[in-house]
Amino acid sequence: MIVKNAELATVCGVTSKLPENDMPEIAFAGKSNVGKSSLINGLVNRKSLARTSSQPGKTQTINFYEINHEMYFVDLPGYGYAKVSKEIKAKWGKLIERYLNNSKQLKAIFLLVDIRHEPSANDVDMYQWVLASGYEPIIIATKADKIKRSQLLKNIKIIKEKLGSKDITVIPFSAQTKQGKEEILDLIEEITKE
Repeated sequence: MIVKNAELATVCGVTSKLPENDMPEIAFAGKSNVGKSSLINGLVNRKSLARTSSQPGKTQTINFYEINHEMYFVDLPGYGYAKVSKEIKAKWGKLIERYLNNSKQLKAIFLLVDIRHEPSANDVDMYQWVLASGYEPIIIATKADKIKRSQLLKNIKIIKEKLGSKDITVIPFSAQTKQGKEEILDLIEEITKE
């Protein structure tokens, strides 16, 4: 899949009505600071379509990016950021849940985890939550350039074990080297054509 066109289409906050899109949606979920914005920017070949920040917890809305006038990439708020009040966390959770339960066009959910660390309790919860919502999450192991090549398979095995499934798809990705980019785009193309 070649991305020729990408633009921010809709931003939904806690009180916003979710859009009723008529094109397939691919959602991206992950902890704050796991590299969601960098992944989206890497997939669409843009430096700052999705705003990256050194300050975690920046994405507090669901952002819908229209891709090639034929699908949406949906950036869900990052979870697990300690400096946000419980009240705000609960609202984000409800926002994500409302989206997962109500989107009629959601085709797949990519769950991002940092390949350098074993998945956190929040990652495991999110994985279980996505499964309970009726989706089989695809795992993107970000920051793959930050570990030695020899550690790659061992770290992927740890991710699978911690999430409790040997059969899940785990794609190592690096925003720096673009490792995994083509594989992710091919998979998205396959999913949206079904």
